[in-house]
Amino acid sequence: MLPLRAPPLNRGPCRVSCAWCVGDMQTLISQDTLQQRVADLAREISNDHPNGVHMVCVLKGAFMFLADLVRAMTCEVTLDFMAVSSYGLSTRSSGQVRLMKDLDSGLEGRAVIIVEDIVDTGLTLAYLQEILRARGPRSLKTACLLSKPSRRQTNVAVDYVGFTIDDLFVVGYGLDSGERHRNLPHLAVVSE
Repeated sequence: MLPLRAPPLNRGPCRVSCAWCVGDMQTLISQDTLQQRVADLAREISNDHPNGVHMVCVLKGAFMFLADLVRAMTCEVTLDFMAVSSYGLSTRSSGQVRLMKDLDSGLEGRAVIIVEDIVDTGLTLAYLQEILRARGPRSLKTACLLSKPSRRQTNVAVDYVGFTIDDLFVVGYGLDSGERHRNLPHLAVVSE
């Protein structure tokens, strides 16, 4: 299935009396639209991996996506977590990737899917794919909630894409701005 294009921005606040959103934020993708697309991705991944899959979540941004994704999957699933950083407190990737937390288990002979919140420049994902491929998985694929192809600096494979979006700074559903707004149940655009 081809990635869905994000709908046009709603004009106005995220919701009527939205307790989360302050300042210049607008809803990009609603909670219902997110949940439907995540369920579609879960079916696709389950169908592609009937014998099970090992999901590697990239913290912190992908944790909500991972949680909803694996709860909707019908194949056997195991999990692990990594933390990397290329943003710091900025809204733009620095291009310098740092490994903050490594995996707790090996990947040898396993079908592995990297679960990312957003693929922007592609530099972080290319780095992750390189170091994880060296650990001998049977297969290595990537699932991302959001893809920004207009920002790519490297050609990187993404096998499962939730939504393709323009070059916008997005928060909610696990994505943050200075560690804030991860708890939004939808995705919102922050005016820079």
